[in-house]
Amino acid sequence: MRLDDFDFDLPEDLIALRPLRPRPASRLLVAEPARITDSTVAALGDWLRPGDLLVLNDTKVIPARLSGVRRRANGGEARIEATLIAAGTDGTWRALARPGKRLAVGDRIAFGEILSAEVREKDGAEVVLAFDQAGEGLDAALETVGEMPLPPYIAARRAPDAADREDYQTVFATRPGAVAAPTASLHFDEDLLGALAAKGVGQARVTLHVGAGTFLPVKVENIETHRMHAEWGEIGAETAAAIEATLAAGGRVIPVGTTALRLIETAATAPGRIAPWRGDTDIFIRPGFEFRVTRGLMTNFHLPKSTLLMLVSALMGVERIREIYAHAIAARYRFFSYGDSSLLLPRG
Repeated sequence: MRLDDFDFDLPEDLIALRPLRPRPASRLLVAEPARITDSTVAALGDWLRPGDLLVLNDTKVIPARLSGVRRRANGGEARIEATLIAAGTDGTWRALARPGKRLAVGDRIAFGEILSAEVREKDGAEVVLAFDQAGEGLDAALETVGEMPLPPYIAARRAPDAADREDYQTVFATRPGAVAAPTASLHFDEDLLGALAAKGVGQARVTLHVGAGTFLPVKVENIETHRMHAEWGEIGAETAAAIEATLAAGGRVIPVGTTALRLIETAATAPGRIAPWRGDTDIFIRPGFEFRVTRGLMTNFHLPKSTLLMLVSALMGVERIREIYAHAIAARYRFFSYGDSSLLLPRG
C-alpha cells in the first residue's frame, strides 16, 4: 500500500492541547462492525463484558526534556537543549540536541547543579550522552531538572508546565523509562478502574517504554519498506497466562493503547497463545497483519500517514478506519495525545 492511503485532513482546532478533567470525561467513539456510537470513557463499562481483559501499559514517562550549558576546558559555553530518546544497554541515553552543531564528542553538558553528561557519540543532531548518575539517582535528578517531553504538535504551540507532570502520566505508571506516554491510558482514574473490576473486567499489566520514534513520520511511499523504531518491553508470566485464559474462556483481550497491542502481538506464539517475553520490539503492524491475541483496542486518534494509523487500519480495515475518522472529525472529537479516545471492536 502507499503512504497516501493513510492521509486525511484534520482541522487544526481539533488538536487537543490540554486533557479534559476528570480523566474519564473524554468522549469515546465505539466502532463495531456495523455501527459507530458516540459515548464517553466514563461509560466504558457499558461496552465491555465480564470476562474481558484490558491490557494496560505501566511504563512511566520520565521528564526527558533537559536544558543545560555546554562547558569546555577552554572556557567556551553554549546553551543546549536535549530531549532523551531511548536508553542504551550500557546506561547511556540517545538524545536529540539543539543546536547540535555546538556539540562535539567529549563535551560536557551541565543540566542545573545536580546532573551532567558527557557526549560520547554524535551524528548530526543526535547524540549519545553518558550521565554522571545512574539508576534511581538519575531518575531523581531528572525529576528535579527535567520537563515532560510533550509531543511535537503540542510543544510547538505551548511549553510544558507543572500540570503536565500529572496530566502526561497514567495513574498506574510504575516503571520509569518512557519518553512518550501511552496516551489511551491517560483516560483512566482509580474510580474507573475499580468500577471495571467490580463488573468482572480483568486488568493485566505489561511494560513498553515508549520512545520518541512513535512521533517520527513515515518517509517512504511504499509502506512495506518502512523500518520501525525499536522499543523495550516486557510481559510477565502472570499476564501471559491471563491473556491465554481469557481467550480460552471466550473473553476478549483488549489492549489499551497501540503500545500494549504491539507488545502482546510481538510475544504471541500462535493464535490464542502467548509466552512471557522481554526485549526490544520493532514490530510493524499494517494492513494484512494477522492478529493472534488481540480482539479489540482502546486508542486515541492518530496522526495522518503514521504507523499508528496503519495499525488501526490493520485491525478494522482501511475503509472502515476512513469512515471512523470521518465521523470523528464531523462530530468534532479531540485528536492526538490529550484528545478523546475510541474503542475499536472488529468483531463486535
